[in-house]
Amino acid sequence: GEAGLDPYRESYAELSSRTYNRPEEGAAQAWGADLVIVHEWNNPELVAAVGRLRARGGRFTLLFHDTHHRAVSAPHEMRAYDLSAYDGVLAFGATLANVYEQWGWRDRVFVWHEAADTRRFRPPAQEGARDGLVWIGNWGDGERSAEIVDYLLKPARDAELPLDIYGVRYPDEAKRKLDQFGARYHGWIANAAAPEVFARHLATVHVPRHFYTEVLPGIPTIRVFEALACGIPLVSAPWQDSEHLFRVGQDFLMVDSGAEMTRALSDLKNDPELRAELVRNGMETSATRHTCAHRVDELLGIVERMRAPAEAMQLEEKVLETAA
Repeated sequence: GEAGLDPYRESYAELSSRTYNRPEEGAAQAWGADLVIVHEWNNPELVAAVGRLRARGGRFTLLFHDTHHRAVSAPHEMRAYDLSAYDGVLAFGATLANVYEQWGWRDRVFVWHEAADTRRFRPPAQEGARDGLVWIGNWGDGERSAEIVDYLLKPARDAELPLDIYGVRYPDEAKRKLDQFGARYHGWIANAAAPEVFARHLATVHVPRHFYTEVLPGIPTIRVFEALACGIPLVSAPWQDSEHLFRVGQDFLMVDSGAEMTRALSDLKNDPELRAELVRNGMETSATRHTCAHRVDELLGIVERMRAPAEAMQLEEKVLETAA
């Protein structure tokens, strides 16, 4: 409900939002902007309406931002979007960008990774007591149910680490599974509250969905970026860091089996020096490569490259007019 927006408003008071009833009303807010980014979770009607505004003479650069696996898991849904008037696509990983290249976007699709807002996602100002393991994530609509058991529930139990779980879309069967392994389920949590939750725990775990290990390898999803920025040791189930975003084994630990996960969690539980080393390395990589400030610079560079040919053409036209 409306109360769910309160944490966002408190954490990002400098941002504003406007409500609208029809797609055209939402699209109209883009008029007069310099750059417009439309995320893929918007409904197709709004995506098309913003495109029509661009086609009718909108002078803004219009980009479609895709941060999901639907391009491979539900391509018919993504192909239904009318992107004919869009200037380019921002994809949150190289493998997803390759999909758009195959759809004809070629040099108009750009890799734009996720990142952490280090103004909010950071270690606590003063360290307090930490205990147990925490996982923030949704059940996954069957996309990683077995992996959650094998890489999270069983290892936490076997390593004798209390486990707190936050997230949504946990059916009754999933909740019974959590009870079976002694995990404490807390339900929905505002993303802005994640740093505070991380600060109360010894470690966290990353459990990728099938699509990010089998079809779109190389995409860690945003929780890895945010956890490292918050200074919490992280252990990951297997995925391929094909874009070399992190220093695997230094920034976080990666395991290949549930048994390895149990050993890694036991090591973290009993070795404060290992925890400190992972925190130090993870925060270093986050601060030097994966903050929102880095992504802003990358975005401005992308837009500059996109506009360069058009600006050169306009300059040439002016030169020709002068010569005439």
